[in-house]
Amino acid sequence: MPAPSILFVCLGNICRSPLAEGIYRHLTEAGSGKPVIASAGIGGWHVGNPPDRRSIKVAAAKGIDISSQRARQVSPEDFLKFDLVVAMDSSNLARLESLMPSEATAQLHLFSELAFGTREDVPDPYYGDLEDFEAVYSMLFSGCSAVVAKFE
Repeated sequence: MPAPSILFVCLGNICRSPLAEGIYRHLTEAGSGKPVIASAGIGGWHVGNPPDRRSIKVAAAKGIDISSQRARQVSPEDFLKFDLVVAMDSSNLARLESLMPSEATAQLHLFSELAFGTREDVPDPYYGDLEDFEAVYSMLFSGCSAVVAKFE
């Protein structure tokens, strides 16, 4: 069975979801069937912008380059294009549920629920410091590793 295509979603697509995309891509790049992986934001405030400099820095320290990613907003087509649409927190999940068209084929998941079977939000580090970004990176790395293992 091929690995599912995954869209990671956070509020603005500059902190959490670009990290998740970069980590998941890094973890799956050695595999034979490279899945389609992307990220997007609920809001369009940052469309076209690179990830937050702190996300770029934390990822780079782990050997993952996310600097070429550009923020984009979730679109109705995403619910048809991707197998899984994965929200970073319960607020994002609720918004995705309201945006999801009736003909959607994607499965919606909360990140922690897909990864660990829990309903824990991945905290938004935007107003925090570098330590907050490092904590989010660790949470996302553990979660992405668990998701990759599920689909191997």
